[in-house]
Amino acid sequence: MNKSALLYSYWKQLYPDLPTDKLDSFITSLVIPKKQSQESDWYKDAIVYALYVDLYNDDFNGLTDKLDYIQKLGVNCLWLLPILKSPMRDAGFDISKYDEIRPDLLGLTESSTKDEQEIVFDSFLQEAHKRNIRVIFDIAINHSSDQHPWFLESQKDHKNVYSDYYIWRDKPDEYLDARLLFKGIEDSNWEKLGNRYYFHRFFSFQPDLNYRNPDVLLSMASNLLHWQSVGVDGFRADAIPYLWKEDGTSCENLELTHVIVKFFRAVLDFVNPGTLLLAEACQKPKEVVKYMGDNDECHAAYHFPLMPMIFKSIAQGNSEPIKHVLSKEVTPQINKDNQWFSFLRVHDELSLELVYVSEEDRKYIHENYCHKPQWDFRVGEGISARLSELMGRDVSKVALSYSIMLTLLGTPVVYYGDEFGKLNDEKYYNEQIKLTGKDDTRFLVRGRIDWDKLEVDLSDTDNFHLKVYSLVSSMLNTRRDYLAFGRGDLDFIDVFDELGGRCTQILSYTRNYNNEKILIINNLSDKDQIIVNPIEDNNLALLNMNGFSTVEDSFVLQGNGFAWLLLV
Repeated sequence: MNKSALLYSYWKQLYPDLPTDKLDSFITSLVIPKKQSQESDWYKDAIVYALYVDLYNDDFNGLTDKLDYIQKLGVNCLWLLPILKSPMRDAGFDISKYDEIRPDLLGLTESSTKDEQEIVFDSFLQEAHKRNIRVIFDIAINHSSDQHPWFLESQKDHKNVYSDYYIWRDKPDEYLDARLLFKGIEDSNWEKLGNRYYFHRFFSFQPDLNYRNPDVLLSMASNLLHWQSVGVDGFRADAIPYLWKEDGTSCENLELTHVIVKFFRAVLDFVNPGTLLLAEACQKPKEVVKYMGDNDECHAAYHFPLMPMIFKSIAQGNSEPIKHVLSKEVTPQINKDNQWFSFLRVHDELSLELVYVSEEDRKYIHENYCHKPQWDFRVGEGISARLSELMGRDVSKVALSYSIMLTLLGTPVVYYGDEFGKLNDEKYYNEQIKLTGKDDTRFLVRGRIDWDKLEVDLSDTDNFHLKVYSLVSSMLNTRRDYLAFGRGDLDFIDVFDELGGRCTQILSYTRNYNNEKILIINNLSDKDQIIVNPIEDNNLALLNMNGFSTVEDSFVLQGNGFAWLLLV
């Protein structure tokens, strides 16, 4: 089926009773660039670095100044957390204009023109691309800010073109089976405004868009195309499981939600294949894989359940939780063209939502890592803390968690500051409570980087931040040099001690791709372990390690030590 036919097919599934005249005009307006992207699966070799532009270094000019630092770190893709125009009540996920960047991020005033804004952003993109650093950014496609012009028009009493851009009802008596995502923060999915109610899945100031209106679909597609034409390499599609609503259902993972995603993918591929569409679907893997479809929806998706199982395995000193969550029983096989994205921490809490974590695991992880009551999020379903805080500021545990994440599965995401063990930011947290009026403890894991202080810290050989940086940056640069980490098969290996006993404290596996075969050994316990070489009759070259040595035919791993070994 050709690309145009695909779009018409999806349109008829979404709007069977509507004519195609609006889609006709949309397709006619599409502009195909003379030079299209040739590398369609670049994301498989990516090491992603997630950051807030303003919190990182003030604005895009400041970020451009730090591109050499980022490149030296071993990173080759930037994930820009929300940069689009916003009143900033939810760190930018409350978007008030989809086709404009916040002027302050560009070093410009509110009176600056759109052309002036795009000149600054284009300059940044060019500098990033010169260093072979791709750029993706967040776009919330499920909801907007209540300050978006669409919503401001939609709420008016008289009928206008935007009246149906959102979900309005005279009574809050529909979609009552949709779970409350912000338990403990919001009381309902309906918010009263005037004499009517509007529907929202997140904060009350983030009304959900109404994709039953085809104008919403085409408007959002046009926004994606705009940034694609500017030169952005991809999009993190925020909150995609909730796009389509049907009364009497959970309003999650509905069939027509997938059709919407297919439409967006087809539009992007129509104009320029190779623009990444990354699914943020906080669901069980068997549901998440559906958002990749037959490589006709998102190119990639986050593996949410793996993250808490990494924390559980380290807390227990036991490899089984990780092995189980990656077994075919839990994680289905994905298309060879698709990819999982893995992470330890991001801008949100350490999520323990019961949608993919059992009550037993939620309780265990929360008890072992929520070291302060203030870190609690969503009444026990999350922990708001930076990686170094979760790991008790233990350098070896921070490094071990990175060894696992960087070698285990798919494309890794590094959260800004975690490479040097950034701590929770109490000052920023308190500032944001005053600004937003919401006690959102996720603000603890955000915050600014003090580059002057960091420079001093990284020059002190005894400093915690230098020790973390040295280990993490070394691993990132090693990973970048071997395709097996992003593209290779994963085979778990049982390891044994010198008496023949199976060591469940050791998480070991190989990554295999073409002529590359790499052995990974991680000691999940805080006790020293001596194991027999699991791959005999092979020469091994040490690629990276911490707390690792050899004694004759045995390997010695200190507590929370690890080793990456290349078979040569």
